[in-house]
Amino acid sequence: MTFLHTIIMGIVEGVTEFLPISSTAHLDITRTLLHIADSDFIKSFEIVIQLGAILAVVLLYWKKVFTSWTYFRNIAIAFIPTGIIGFLLYKLIKSYLLGNIMLSASMLIIGGILIIFFEYREREAELHKVDNIFHKNVEQLSVKDLLLIGTAQALAVVPGVSRSLAVILSGRARGLSRAAVVEFSFLLAIPTMLAATSYDLYKSGFAFTGGEWGTIALGFIVSFIVALAVVKWLLGYIKKHSFVIFGWYRIIAGVLILLFLL
Repeated sequence: MTFLHTIIMGIVEGVTEFLPISSTAHLDITRTLLHIADSDFIKSFEIVIQLGAILAVVLLYWKKVFTSWTYFRNIAIAFIPTGIIGFLLYKLIKSYLLGNIMLSASMLIIGGILIIFFEYREREAELHKVDNIFHKNVEQLSVKDLLLIGTAQALAVVPGVSRSLAVILSGRARGLSRAAVVEFSFLLAIPTMLAATSYDLYKSGFAFTGGEWGTIALGFIVSFIVALAVVKWLLGYIKKHSFVIFGWYRIIAGVLILLFLL
């Protein structure tokens, strides 16, 4: 990877991590377009720089996470199924799932359809004056709600699914408001990516050269800076808009990728 490649990958990660469009899929697609050879190092690089983006959330939400026992407890409970599934499937994920562009494109399309369906369902409820079924905040989630959301997040081990999409759709299904579910998708990312990065570095980090560590550090910093701006933008955006635009984006992007591959 060149210096420019690292900057581009960091920007892509920072932009896409918290949007329901799959950062992993976009990193794999970007890598392919830049003609960066697939390798174990590149896969580790893509995992580690996601933690850089997640640290933007730690900076913005540290008071809420570390001073509210309810928030801390709910994040921990929701992480349990994600952590277990991620640990058990680590080898499968890194060896066979990461880098599968065809799979990523297919999941982008399916996820886009699901977003549009959920938004249509909410709009219909509003039009027919149905009681607001999206009223909960994070502190009102039950243990069952949290475990279901955490299990749904674990589906994001499949490239193209999107961790934030899985949390948003499952959280909406459990009654979270739009603002609350976006916030929770941010917060649940903290232990998820911290665990994923720590375990990957434990398994392969000692094999990196000094230059590779420098590449990781640069991508990490770039993704952190870009993610700070994206998180603030998304919080403002969802107050006035639905997620439909992301659904259509996923479908169009997935179709274009499939046509390119074919």
